[in-house]
Amino acid sequence: VQLQASGGGLVQAGGSLRLSCTASGRTFSHYGMGWFRQAPGKEREFVAAISWNTGSTYYTDSVKGRFTISRDNAQNTVNLQMNSLRPEDTAVYYCVADRAITRNFNRAQSYNFWGQGTLVTVSS
Repeated sequence: VQLQASGGGLVQAGGSLRLSCTASGRTFSHYGMGWFRQAPGKEREFVAAISWNTGSTYYTDSVKGRFTISRDNAQNTVNLQMNSLRPEDTAVYYCVADRAITRNFNRAQSYNFWGQGTLVTVSS
């Protein structure tokens, strides 16, 4: 599976951005998908994930109520709608995937496929 992320950019605090990730392959619907991010000088952290079978979603606490992850299996796309952005959301965001993942959605080691990253910068 190859992942291509897009949608990053510069936005003021309180604004919104929508990240998209398009996956190659014909079995996209069998892949759990997610987003991680890494801010300058910080460790990579889990942001959100969506399961492949139930559509269940998972979020890190700091983005709950502000970010929404969704998927469109017909378009092989997973999206991350980010609202009420804060300067601390500034990071490179990575799209991730793995086949039939059923647990540990918030662990980077759970995903074998990573996109190239897209930079999100939130100014204060």
